[in-house]
Amino acid sequence: MATVSHVVTRILEGMPFLEEALVRDIINYAYLAEMIRPEVESELRHPAKRSAIVMAIRRFREALKGSEIRATALKLTGLDISVKSGIFEITVNRNADTVNALQGLYGLVDFAKGDVLTITQGLYEITILSNTKYMEQIKRILGAGHVLRVIDGLSSLMVRIPESASETVGIIYILVKALSWNNVNIVEVVSTLTEEIFIIKEEDTSIAFNALKNLAKA
Repeated sequence: MATVSHVVTRILEGMPFLEEALVRDIINYAYLAEMIRPEVESELRHPAKRSAIVMAIRRFREALKGSEIRATALKLTGLDISVKSGIFEITVNRNADTVNALQGLYGLVDFAKGDVLTITQGLYEITILSNTKYMEQIKRILGAGHVLRVIDGLSSLMVRIPESASETVGIIYILVKALSWNNVNIVEVVSTLTEEIFIIKEEDTSIAFNALKNLAKA
């Protein structure tokens, strides 16, 4: 038989941004209880006291806060964050022409000087990230007729995590949540074993960097 506590927990677990607000203690419990009360009563199939819902919210918040603190301390110790600006993204159709043209991109960039080239192939599309200075050359190599979208004015925010933490469930969620809570739009995500690279708008770089740095200090 479902209880108020069980129902409230299920409802709140389906609201990730609300979870964040609860951890930060910026939610009015009474207002939240009234907001979710109709759904609680619908699932219970009988009336529920607001005080009982408020109590369930408080218990959920305490459990959530403890879990969040432990997760952050465990998973984000040793974070190394670096930023590179002047990045653009181009997406093209994936076909024989564009696949064959990819090899030419490697002769264009100079990794020893810190140039960027990331290629992601899907079933139908290919997305390339590189330095804005190479944008026109890359367009020519790939063929203008194959281009689906180009986004300029981007930054690469690279988060290097310990290899031991890379297999921990939820670490990507914590990073993405920190950026989302600070209204940072993530254009692209690229992952390797110990690197999570977030491609964001250049104007969001400072906010995003501070959000992740603060997260690592929590």
